[in-house]
Amino acid sequence: MKYPRLIVSALSGGSGKTITSLGIVSALKAKGHRIFPFKKGPDYIDAGWLALAAGQPCYNLDTFLLSPSKIIELFLAHTHKESIAIIEANRGIYDSIDTQGSTSTAELAKLLQTPVILCLDCTKTTRTLAALIQGCMIFDPKVIFAGIVLNRVAGARHEGIIRQCIESHTGIPVIGAIPKLKENIFPERHMGLVPMQEHQWTDDAILSVQKLAERYLDIPQIIRITNTAEDLNIKPENLNLKSKPKQSSCIELRQKKVRIGIARDAAFQFYYSENFEALKNEGAELVFISPITDNSLPDIDALYLGGGFPETQASQLEKNQSFRMSLKHAIQNDLPVYAECGGLMYLGEKVIVENTPFKMANIFSIQFDLSSRPIAHGYSVIKVRSPNPIFPVGTEFRGHEFHYSRVLDWKKQSNESLTFEVLRGKGFWENYDGLCYKQTIAAYTHVHALGTPQWAEGLVRAAHLFKIKKKGLE
Repeated sequence: MKYPRLIVSALSGGSGKTITSLGIVSALKAKGHRIFPFKKGPDYIDAGWLALAAGQPCYNLDTFLLSPSKIIELFLAHTHKESIAIIEANRGIYDSIDTQGSTSTAELAKLLQTPVILCLDCTKTTRTLAALIQGCMIFDPKVIFAGIVLNRVAGARHEGIIRQCIESHTGIPVIGAIPKLKENIFPERHMGLVPMQEHQWTDDAILSVQKLAERYLDIPQIIRITNTAEDLNIKPENLNLKSKPKQSSCIELRQKKVRIGIARDAAFQFYYSENFEALKNEGAELVFISPITDNSLPDIDALYLGGGFPETQASQLEKNQSFRMSLKHAIQNDLPVYAECGGLMYLGEKVIVENTPFKMANIFSIQFDLSSRPIAHGYSVIKVRSPNPIFPVGTEFRGHEFHYSRVLDWKKQSNESLTFEVLRGKGFWENYDGLCYKQTIAAYTHVHALGTPQWAEGLVRAAHLFKIKKKGLE
């Protein structure tokens, strides 16, 4: 099974992986190639930009959240032998949550037998870069380093010295050199790039990196590298590449789909494509809505409130009182709701932004404010300890948290409970997460549906039960 592919990695974060990946994707697409983008690690923002550049959904290959077989399954399900797969790495090539490197980009490269392009920040350095590359080659000889992209070079002389040192000492070709840019094409926030939904010139930004790649990268050589990827010695018939919708044992549930609302706008953008597909595979019709612009909830059987940056849209969210009242009324009438991070903040009473409070949906009596430093940033492990609408008690699953918001005040009500024990991570309150009220669960933890299949099954099941209840009340 030969699939042209490569991984864009680096020695550390902030070295230019994203701009290089986006440049390669957009330049190849402009040449008529069909590109399938992937992002390594738990990331929504870069994935959104990659999807925009490729004109295809971007999928996350996360070696902590997914097993090796699931990684392979996901990759093969969303690429094609007549296309090119571009995988953007995270952090440094060997960085991992453990000393064995189990969650590193290097392990992903070996698992998918994929050549690596290494991006190097060349600021105030020359020959040392050759030593660092040689060290990477020796550290794990099974990783295939196929090309080097120099980033932030100071000029032609600087580039020439580095290129000669790297190619003569390591034998790896330098396939591009990007100069120090006078202006930032992609503005950044504390999580990384500003999400494309908030960027006013998305098409201009993509065109800019396309031109950057066409000018400074050897695109024909990059194409040749993708074609050097070895055949994947995996029989696709042994993998469940396309899951079929599961059938409920209840005849009434089998016959009719449920409608699940997805809050997706400038405030709520953090979703895995895999989560949407999992809901559809369970028999759900997805209905996209906006808490910023919609006057009220449509006719739905459940709601998925994803993460994002509600604090940047707090004024608009507060102004849309009719939607907030509609949501509160629906939750009081047992609409199943699953909220993650930014969705959790929206279900609170207030979000305080630069000392100004903004009213939210007021399902929970919580006031959130924002820290200048990360409150939680990393992987989490969750154990379900008490009854809730989605997960069976005793379920253990992996997720991740990254947020700068924090709980300033919480007036817990007697009918609220915290259903998730946080075995790894921070959670919402005193090593617990998953604030539960009626048929609503709100948590700081993000889930990946392919690694946690109970999530989609549980949300669709809750939607079915709600739909039956509605029918009974009509």
